[in-house]
Amino acid sequence: MSSRRFRFPHPLSLLVGCVLLAAVLTWVLPAGQFQRREDPATGRSVVLAGTYARVEQHPVGPFQAIVAIPRGIVDAASVIALVFLIGGAFTVVERTGTLGRVVGGLAQRVSRRGLLVIPIAGVAFSLGGIMMQIEEELIAFVPVLLLLVRQLGFSPVVAVAMSLGTAAVGAAFSPVNPFQVIIAQKVAQLPPASGLGFRIAFLVPALAMWIAGTMWYARRTRRQPDLPPPDQRVPLDWRDLVILISILAAFAIYIYGAQRLDWEFDQLSALFFIVGILAGVLGRLGLAGTAEAFVDGFRSMAFAGLLIGFARAIYVVLNDGQIVDTLVNGMFTPIAGLPATLSAVAMMVLQAGIHLPVSSTSSQAVLTMPLLVPLSDLIGLPRQVTVLAYQYGAGLCEMVTPTNGALMAMLAAAGVRYEDWLKLALPLLGLLTLLAGAGVVLGAVIRLS
Repeated sequence: MSSRRFRFPHPLSLLVGCVLLAAVLTWVLPAGQFQRREDPATGRSVVLAGTYARVEQHPVGPFQAIVAIPRGIVDAASVIALVFLIGGAFTVVERTGTLGRVVGGLAQRVSRRGLLVIPIAGVAFSLGGIMMQIEEELIAFVPVLLLLVRQLGFSPVVAVAMSLGTAAVGAAFSPVNPFQVIIAQKVAQLPPASGLGFRIAFLVPALAMWIAGTMWYARRTRRQPDLPPPDQRVPLDWRDLVILISILAAFAIYIYGAQRLDWEFDQLSALFFIVGILAGVLGRLGLAGTAEAFVDGFRSMAFAGLLIGFARAIYVVLNDGQIVDTLVNGMFTPIAGLPATLSAVAMMVLQAGIHLPVSSTSSQAVLTMPLLVPLSDLIGLPRQVTVLAYQYGAGLCEMVTPTNGALMAMLAAAGVRYEDWLKLALPLLGLLTLLAGAGVVLGAVIRLS
């Protein structure tokens, strides 16, 4: 009698199960909260260490847990709108034939050295992670990445690994990520971008590990390239160049706006809507053709967008039950009696655990750092190492946790099953965790400041 191969639940089932588990925890764990204050350095509400207190129990019932799903979708509305509009815009671009011509020409030129695409793309995407912690924005590249890997004979898993994977590694080890290390350093009252050289020394081998592992996986699973016949290749014209420049310009304008004008996802969504309209005009799709392409793009991204809302619902349930602070307090209190070096490693592991319910790295920084900074001062652990432990623990967890809506949406958009992603990611994550642990220990030994 043959045994069936184990398969992970469908992503939607997995996230609904997590929502229900979160509801169960609100009945099991005591409710509690820290007092909070507005921090002028970060502009966010941060907790006050030593103020945790029990509050009246707020268990979440089964129906309330289901209601949390549409509430999660509403909470994540700006991200979901971005996914839909990016999907629509790139479908318009695809209908013009620009993507096919660009990818076909690129694949033809590198077909014999196709593996070189992985480090080139990996370094480019890692810069987005290092500078801006891009995740949801990467869904925009799914159509072109899938075209490219198919024509080079690689699996869709490789497309995710060389985009979201390298961006996540870059963000986790970044010395300047504003949504992770910089905000944590501000809460810890450290100079922004301090410890730059130390972090770069671990960032470079981390990226090398991930890219090398992706190349090994790509070579092992490579199939016959699916290149178009030479007589079907059409050269790029000026319209294609304008469309490509408009896509790059949209990202450049957004990066400037995010850094200088406090832009968020709504502005990026608007930029890509404009790109889609421009592509429709240049591609001579007409008003009806452009609208139909947008609708088809919305349809293709519906599942990916909804997964983000379902993932957000998990935090909604935990927050309604007022057990988020209970989880944080309960996990970090036991490490107070450990030696400084062991405490640093334990902090990194526990930060990874906290990231399961608290899927936003910036929210996790303002939740956990005010608790851990006084503790690190008490046990003689440098504050910079406490920031490292948070950065590595939360950042690396981003790569595999199913509560990361961006990850699940990217996998859905690329047609990659969660277990197939884990086959590539888990072994590499193990190596990166060892590297991060070595960094935390070394930082504690040399008293990194």
